[in-house]
Amino acid sequence: MTTTTISVTGTESYDVLVGNGILAELPNHLGPAVNKVLIVHPAALGAKANALRESLMPRYEVLLAEVPDAEDAKRVEVAAFCWQIMGQTDFTRTDAVIGFGGGATTDLAGFVAATWLRGIKLIQVPTSVAGMVDAAVGGKTGINTAEGKNLVGSFYAPAAVIADLDTLDTLPRNEVLAGFAEIVKCGFIADESILETIEASVDRVTDITTPEFRSVVEKSIALKTRVVSEDFKENGLREILNYGHTLGHAIEHAERYRWRHGAAISVGMVFAAELALLAGKLDESVVDRHRAILTSLTLPIDYPLGRWKTLLGTMQRDKKARAGMLRFIVLDAVGKTTVLAGPEEPMLFAAYQEVGV
Repeated sequence: MTTTTISVTGTESYDVLVGNGILAELPNHLGPAVNKVLIVHPAALGAKANALRESLMPRYEVLLAEVPDAEDAKRVEVAAFCWQIMGQTDFTRTDAVIGFGGGATTDLAGFVAATWLRGIKLIQVPTSVAGMVDAAVGGKTGINTAEGKNLVGSFYAPAAVIADLDTLDTLPRNEVLAGFAEIVKCGFIADESILETIEASVDRVTDITTPEFRSVVEKSIALKTRVVSEDFKENGLREILNYGHTLGHAIEHAERYRWRHGAAISVGMVFAAELALLAGKLDESVVDRHRAILTSLTLPIDYPLGRWKTLLGTMQRDKKARAGMLRFIVLDAVGKTTVLAGPEEPMLFAAYQEVGV
C-alpha cells in the first residue's frame, strides 16, 4: 500500500505520513544536519525502540530515554530525566528528539524538544490509534500537574509525524478500541462518513489490517490537520477538537489516570450531547446515536454519580475555562459545533445525571 501524505499548512507547516512499513523514511525528515537523536519511548516498546535505534545508528548518535507507560510519563520529573540525558551528552540546537509511543509519550517528547535550548527538531512516531489521529498530530505538547491534565505545555510543531500502521500490530484490542473515541469525536464534529463506516461494521473498522480502518484514521488526521492549519494556537476553530474533553479530562484526573484517555472522552462526549439536548440545541436522536456507537465499541458511557463535585472542581481549573467561566464544545447537529459558555451548575448537574450511575 502506498504512503499517504497529509499536510499541515500555514506558519507551522509539516507533513503527516500514513502507511505500512514507513519508518524507513524517518532519516529523510531528520536531515543531514542532525548529529544526535534522543528516542523517548515507554518501557513496553523497548525492543522496538532499540530496533529503531539500530536502524539510525549508521548515520546518527542515538540515545534512548525509557519513560513510564501512559500518563505516568507526563510528569516534570520525567521531563527532567530526559533533559539530564541531553545535557550530559551535549545536545545542541542541531540535534533532535523522536517521540516513539502513544499519545502520552509524544506529548512528553514534544515538551522536552520544545523546551531544550528553547526548541530543537522533533519527529513524532505515534504507535497508538489515539496518538496517530490526535495527540501526535497537532503540535500540542505538555505534562500534567497535581491540579489537572496538560496544564503545563506549549504549542510546538514537529518536523514530521510518521504514522506507521505496522507499529500497531502488537497493540491490545482494548487499546485499539479506546483510541476510537478520538475517531468518533471527529465523526460527530465534522465528518459523518466516519460514523457511517463504524456503524456499517464495527468488526471491520476496528481491524487494523482493513481499508476501513485506514480510511477512518486518514479522515480523522485530515480533519485535525485542516483545523490546526487554520488555528495552530487554539484561538478559535481548534476548540472544536475539545469535544468531550472538558469532563473527560476531569474523569482522568479523578481516576489518577488509571482510565484510558479514550474511555474518559467517551463519557465526556455523551455528557456534552446531553448538555446540548438540555440547552435546546440538539435532537435526542443524536444523543442516542452517541450512546449506540460508543457502546458498539465497548467504550463506557457512564460514571459514578457521587463524583460530581470533584469533577466540577477540576473542570473549573481546566485550561479551556476563561475568566472563571466554563466553556463546552457542543453540537447543534452532527458536523455543526458551537460553544456553550457559562452554563449554570443546575444544567450541568442535570446533564451529568444522564451519565451518572
